[in-house]
Amino acid sequence: MAAKEHQKQDKKRKRNLKEGEREKPTSKKTKHLQSKSPKPPSTNKASKKPIESSKKHKFKSPSEKSLAVREKNEPKSKKESRLLSKELAEVRKKKRKPHYTLQHELASLWEKMRRRNIAKEDRSKLISEALQKMTGKIPEIAGSHISSRVLQTCVKYCSQAERDCVFEELRPHLLSLARNTYAVHLVKKMLDNASKKQLEGFISSLHGHVASLLRHMVGSVVVEHAFQLGNGSQKQTLLLELYSTELQLFKDLTTTNEGRLVDLISKLGLQKSSVLQHMSLVIQPILEKGIVDHSIIHKALMEYFSIADKSSASDVIQQLSGPLLVRMIHTRDGSKVGMLCVKHGSAKERKKLIKGMKGHIGKIAHDQCGNMVLVCILSAVDDTKLITKVIVRELQAILKELVLDKGERLEVTNFEKQKEFSAIDSEHKDDENDVETLKLADGGKKDPSLRRFELLVNSGLAESLIDTCIESAGELLRSNFGKEVVYEVATGGAGGILHETLSDKIGTLHEAIATLASLPKAEKSDEHLFENFHSSRTIRKLVLDSPSFAATLWKSALEGKCDVWAEGHSCKVVSAFLESSDSMVRDLAKRELQPLIDRGVLKAPETKQAEKEG
Repeated sequence: MAAKEHQKQDKKRKRNLKEGEREKPTSKKTKHLQSKSPKPPSTNKASKKPIESSKKHKFKSPSEKSLAVREKNEPKSKKESRLLSKELAEVRKKKRKPHYTLQHELASLWEKMRRRNIAKEDRSKLISEALQKMTGKIPEIAGSHISSRVLQTCVKYCSQAERDCVFEELRPHLLSLARNTYAVHLVKKMLDNASKKQLEGFISSLHGHVASLLRHMVGSVVVEHAFQLGNGSQKQTLLLELYSTELQLFKDLTTTNEGRLVDLISKLGLQKSSVLQHMSLVIQPILEKGIVDHSIIHKALMEYFSIADKSSASDVIQQLSGPLLVRMIHTRDGSKVGMLCVKHGSAKERKKLIKGMKGHIGKIAHDQCGNMVLVCILSAVDDTKLITKVIVRELQAILKELVLDKGERLEVTNFEKQKEFSAIDSEHKDDENDVETLKLADGGKKDPSLRRFELLVNSGLAESLIDTCIESAGELLRSNFGKEVVYEVATGGAGGILHETLSDKIGTLHEAIATLASLPKAEKSDEHLFENFHSSRTIRKLVLDSPSFAATLWKSALEGKCDVWAEGHSCKVVSAFLESSDSMVRDLAKRELQPLIDRGVLKAPETKQAEKEG
């Protein structure tokens, strides 16, 4: 039986094989297509499931998962798609930012409390509510650009008790917040509203960190703000850390009252070379990062120059020569540093410095400290072509603004402000043993009179200045500041520098002033030139110092009209003709003015010369 069954199975196997051979493809093309048939997905040996099923997206929260499912499965318009994406982004923000909900609530309150038309009581309620929400979390949220602005508004308008609470909560974290891009504004606002005790405590907490903060682009702003708010003693405390390692480590040494670094070195017995080395290590990184806008750095640089040898000073001057210096000369000490760089720099460094000012001349000229650097350049640099190209051309465009500016009054006609900056070297010389420190002759190699002529006359600046005075003679004469420029120009400048080439233009200016003076007394319009306080005194000076002007004025405005102008401010102008040192001027007016003197309308001149002539 077994043998029969075995034979049946063999027959069945052979039949199956034959049927399989009939179904086999006969062409090679079919075989090739079959060979490229897709393979079943591979399985993970550990789980015995397809790999694709094991790689599923893991959602952080059920709400995020439900939003993602809705976004994937539900058919929607573009608007619905945007809303879903926005909701999903909100969920993710809440997960990423622990105080996201709080910040959102604070922003809503801030929009209400910062309005200008809100009542004080309503604002106080909103501020109290905001501070209550933030209590205990202020240091954590102060670095946010939203929360920082809310806190600034709260500190500005809250009560003193609330402000003190905020300060106490922030006090341990102020140094770290001072380095934060957004929190730095809050720290400055806190210092602005701090009491004397709180400010003193903050400046004390900066001990040991002043140098490192000044090297930080954001932290340096806080140090500078504290330096500006502090009194003389507190400013000195901040500066002393930059001078020496000993002063940085030992707080008791910083209580000295010595103001200058030279005096401090001698009093404490510090080594000058050690102080110089330490200051170089502090200053160099600050200059390399371009953090030169702060007055505390300008003061430190001036003290550094007061003890520096020629080589050390040259290194710093080389770094500053260029656009960096433009950002420094808005302060008194920064202006002094700029003038030292001009006077002690090489020709190459001076050229870089002047080119760095291109486009900023107007702003520098209007600045009370910055214009001194311009005067120093005009008085010391020999390259008059470069100065004309960079400085004079920009000055010509704003001459009227300059001569009327209170802080400017750039004396382009004589450049006599050189005395002010020539005293800087003597102010910062150390002692007899340090003769080489910051020692350089005033000016350059070129003859000063030649340099002045090239800058003033050859450049066209003087002609532009005369044209400006002619066009605005009345306005400038009535101005407290413009009158001085008109006087200088009308007299031909110091040494009569303008008479040689521009005498005709000066004559035109004399005629313009005389024409204005010849107008009748006005009742409602601008004061007459003879009656205005400033213009009457300026015209009097011109009559005394310029015979040509006196002759023009007499013929155009005063001849036959002296009775009208013999009283008030105008009488000073009339009397000036009799007080003049020029006999021709006295002779012009004597015949008409003598009857006024006899009647007691005018006082007789008191000068000896006038008495002799009388």
